[in-house]
Amino acid sequence: MKNLEGQKAPAFSLEGSDGKKHSLDEHKGKTVILYFYPRDDTPGCTKEACGFRDLGAALKKTDAVVLGVSKDSIESHQKFAGKYKLPFTLLSDPKAEVMKKYGAFGKKMMYGKEVQGTIRSTVVIGPKGDAIKHWPMVKKAEGHPENVLAFLKEQ
Repeated sequence: MKNLEGQKAPAFSLEGSDGKKHSLDEHKGKTVILYFYPRDDTPGCTKEACGFRDLGAALKKTDAVVLGVSKDSIESHQKFAGKYKLPFTLLSDPKAEVMKKYGAFGKKMMYGKEVQGTIRSTVVIGPKGDAIKHWPMVKKAEGHPENVLAFLKEQ
């Protein structure tokens, strides 16, 4: 799994849970937290999303934009965001095209078997469009948002 740190972040344009198309270009000049997760409303993914939600005020102080990405549909994202009052946009990547560019889709171990799927990971993209931090494989979803915030505070 390659690490994207120091490289130009791959461009993307994806449909969001807010009904709009979202691209990296529209966030130029801001820090973007692009986190990839396997599935809406599953235990680990819910803990991670709620972690980012609960750190919303602190993340806002760092001037960061949070975007979650999974293969789920817009309808699924809207239900998930509504159910947990997520204050950020969830992006739908049904063909995993953006996920593949970011190394967030591929072979992984699940219950002792090798499978193809979404790899929980996060990329922090700086204001100039470079990946300034990359967690290529997040093991503990519930504590990860705190790690992201700690990194941003160091900047």
